[in-house]
Amino acid sequence: MTNGSNNNVGVFVDAVNVTMHGGFGLRYDILRKFACRDGSYPSRLNVYLAYDERRAKEDSSYREKTSRFSEVLRDFEYKVIKKPVQYYNDQETGEVITKSTVDMDMAVDMITQADGLDKVVMLTNNGSYVSVVDALQEKGSRVELIGFEDVSQELKKAVDLSISGYLIPGMLPIESPYKWGKVGSRVRGVCYDFSHNDGYGFLRYLNTIDKNLWITDSRFEDSPYETVFAHISKFEENFDTSYLPSRELIFEFDLIESEKGLVAENIVLVSAP
Repeated sequence: MTNGSNNNVGVFVDAVNVTMHGGFGLRYDILRKFACRDGSYPSRLNVYLAYDERRAKEDSSYREKTSRFSEVLRDFEYKVIKKPVQYYNDQETGEVITKSTVDMDMAVDMITQADGLDKVVMLTNNGSYVSVVDALQEKGSRVELIGFEDVSQELKKAVDLSISGYLIPGMLPIESPYKWGKVGSRVRGVCYDFSHNDGYGFLRYLNTIDKNLWITDSRFEDSPYETVFAHISKFEENFDTSYLPSRELIFEFDLIESEKGLVAENIVLVSAP
């Protein structure tokens, strides 16, 4: 299952599902970098598109955008797998219903291709993949999940690693004149500690894409994380801090240097379960 000294990794993306649930603007080059962060070889890079052939014939803009999107993915060596949208008539209401087989096709491919993969990275929020995850793990593959919004809790529990795409440096666009993690830049992270009596807490963010994601304590030299001070007054107006601390709430904030070190300002909630 190995390729020389490296492990083989497979990336499987339900592109429409990801786009519709918070992942619009996803950087597929950063995704590849994250998947291979431990030196793994990208043996499979599959992106699944639900493609509306009827719309493509009538809408040149849709056809051209889909074509350009596919070309960009091919530049990063992804295989683009288009699955036609199917139309059905609801006999009771007369409504036309569209459906795609992307989820089923992606599940079949993950299982059939797993024999050559040490690690599988999947991008979806669909809880129907839980049984697929179990099957992959029984084959000996490590399974990692990247999601954005409305991710199934059961799916999160089933995988070996679940991480929000919001937290991966550079994976989604962010308005900042500076590189992620630099003083003055804007990053995303979670509030893992908060004192309601004192009115302050600490935010943790992933500073670099690194294999040691499990070293969450930023005091360790090998940790890829950084910690910043966050005062209650720096959170957006009307935010209820009684929900803090929380690993589920994801914030976007500015990194500002003070006399006592880095502090967070302009803290805005960007994702909540």
